[in-house]
Amino acid sequence: MAFKPADRIQDLQYFGEFGGVNPSISDSSTYTFLSAKTMFDTFEGNAEGCYLYSRHSTPSNLYLGQALAAMEGTETANVAASGMGAITPAIMQLCKGGDHIVASRTIYGGTYAFLKNFAPQFNIETSFVDITKLDEVEASITPKTKIIYCESVSNPLLEIADIEEISKIAKKHGLKLLVDNTFSPLSISPAKLGADVVLHSLTKFINGSSDTMGGVACGTQEFIDELRNVNDGANMLLGPAMDSLRAASILKNLRTLHIRMKQHSHNALNLAQKFEADGLKTVYPGLKSHPGHELFKKMMNPEYGFGGMMTIDVGSLDKANELMELMQERNLGYLAVSLGFYKTLFSAPGTSTSSEIPEEEQKEMGLSDGLIRFSIGLDNDIERTYEMMKACMIKVGVLNATTVSEVL
Repeated sequence: MAFKPADRIQDLQYFGEFGGVNPSISDSSTYTFLSAKTMFDTFEGNAEGCYLYSRHSTPSNLYLGQALAAMEGTETANVAASGMGAITPAIMQLCKGGDHIVASRTIYGGTYAFLKNFAPQFNIETSFVDITKLDEVEASITPKTKIIYCESVSNPLLEIADIEEISKIAKKHGLKLLVDNTFSPLSISPAKLGADVVLHSLTKFINGSSDTMGGVACGTQEFIDELRNVNDGANMLLGPAMDSLRAASILKNLRTLHIRMKQHSHNALNLAQKFEADGLKTVYPGLKSHPGHELFKKMMNPEYGFGGMMTIDVGSLDKANELMELMQERNLGYLAVSLGFYKTLFSAPGTSTSSEIPEEEQKEMGLSDGLIRFSIGLDNDIERTYEMMKACMIKVGVLNATTVSEVL
């Protein structure tokens, strides 16, 4: 039977303290013990089901972690206050001074900055590679390498990682494979393809309402226990704990993720096909022209589509800014970073979410000034949205047309 991540979420059923259909929120920072021995055992990690302190975990956080682990098909998960609050402890838990990381060259700017600028302070070095070239990935491994890090669908260039093959390389060399799946929740299940740790910024599609931050690391029980260990656990000691109220809110939004992702994917594919037909340089994994299209199809859970992220290149930063400002003015979305909102969000990543990457490296990887990253929203009438976007593109000179849409 095919892996059905949304069904696994649905199959989890919690009751509130008074029979509520939503689990009760544990609004406490600390927890009482019936005996001193139980407190001691909990500090030693030997009292399952007991809660210690909310930096360690809370019932609300565990409910959310269980649901996310079910979605990704891992043993368990640990939630954090932000995506970076999940990513950086996972890396630090697996690496120590003198270790080495092989990472995709196109990853979220914050992750890139952490690996390039911050981790070297702890004598942890990173080689950035073209993740689509498996020979380059393997050739970059050294005796000091501990992990391979990539994104299922890269930010912002939408390159597709062959998770199954990269996993084989990682296992061959005794390495851990960490995969950020933020761009493709439900569509791709990295753990089922061999990833050891699956990471998400819950801030994005999973929460879906752009009202809170959150992150998660999904993995084995052993690894998550290590993250929470009171003596040397990176999550416990660095303290990126999620608030229980936020965990409860995200859990409720998670229940509709399968519906939202289908609509995000439907709308993005529709727009991408039309933009490409109009002659725009369009990148979307659902297009046959995308270099990773067949690979994505091979890996994907088909019912959720190719995701809500796409890019177009309009030639220059000035043109990109002019177009985005006009689209915002005409209520087509927001000129804003982040993604996964019900409205379309757009930004020029070279000067925003990927600005941490030096300009020469941006050019080397193909991140041009005129690139616009779109997080396509949940618009009910995507044909109307297309006509309005096309009108904006004609207005600023990105598209030429013999007839101008009546929405002008």
